[in-house]
Amino acid sequence: MARRAVNLVAGLAAALFITIAVVGAWAWREYRDFNSEPLSIPVDGAVIVVEPGTGGAAVVRALAARGLTRADWKWRLLLRLEPVLLKAGEYRLDPGMTPRDVVQRLASGDVIRYRFTVVEGWTFRQLREALAADPDLEQVLPPPAAGDWDFRSLFPDIGHPEGWFLPETYLFTRGDSDRDLLLRAHRAMQEALAEAWAGRDTGLPLETPYELLILASIIEKETALPEERGTIAGVFVRRLNKGMRLQTDPTVIYGLGEAFDGDIRRRDLRRDTPYNTYTRHGLPPTPIALPGRAALEAAAHPEPGDTLYFVADGSGGHTFSRTLEEHQAAVDRMLKRTP
Repeated sequence: MARRAVNLVAGLAAALFITIAVVGAWAWREYRDFNSEPLSIPVDGAVIVVEPGTGGAAVVRALAARGLTRADWKWRLLLRLEPVLLKAGEYRLDPGMTPRDVVQRLASGDVIRYRFTVVEGWTFRQLREALAADPDLEQVLPPPAAGDWDFRSLFPDIGHPEGWFLPETYLFTRGDSDRDLLLRAHRAMQEALAEAWAGRDTGLPLETPYELLILASIIEKETALPEERGTIAGVFVRRLNKGMRLQTDPTVIYGLGEAFDGDIRRRDLRRDTPYNTYTRHGLPPTPIALPGRAALEAAAHPEPGDTLYFVADGSGGHTFSRTLEEHQAAVDRMLKRTP
């Protein structure tokens, strides 16, 4: 009787062992297939946001709620066998990613980065409008339409915001604000201006880095051709050295503000404003736009020469002249080409 009982127990144990082995082999095969099977991610990808403090189980539930996977025991086993710390942020999931790929992506911190480009020649108002229109930036600054904004609360070190933000393409992530990006652009301009000022040519008629910033902003508005910036800078520097008025249209236009209708007329050139370089000597009181690095370098290193005048040539560039007579002839030629 005892022997029969022992044999029965041994048989049951053997059957249990076999069952466990079979179930284990099945489970391992299921888990292996699960790890090699891509999630149901659309061809254009999917975006998931991991909030601070979110655990793996919550992320899996979010993926399942969107139909990208099933929240079952295989995910729990993966997170137990390969424990990782998920990093908060916004992530893009690509077609073909497996569960292990997804976990590694969310633990990598390789979050989605957006781009915002500050364009050379923008005014500060145009920059604010572009920031306010960006759908991926959090909006914490007053909208431009709200009227004047006390920028000194954010930039106590500057007296006027025009020109103080470096044109570049800035990368940012979800959660960054218009304020964050504005501060970054300001710091970048401070650094670029300090570098240009430190390496400037000797003998320039500029007393401060701010005057270099003003001159660079005029150069930025006068030409879009890289090869002309140094030449135009040379003209302005020589005029300043000789006590001549700069007589540059972009400063007049800036001074007109909203009164400018797209055409500059003789009466506009005679209308005195702090920015009218036809009626006033020297540089205007502030920059008139956001100058890029190339314009800063041109202002710091103007090309030598003897030209004192320039006028548009009708093809996107300018004709440079040494004398008023040459300049007037160039103006006459340009007017004849203008319909």
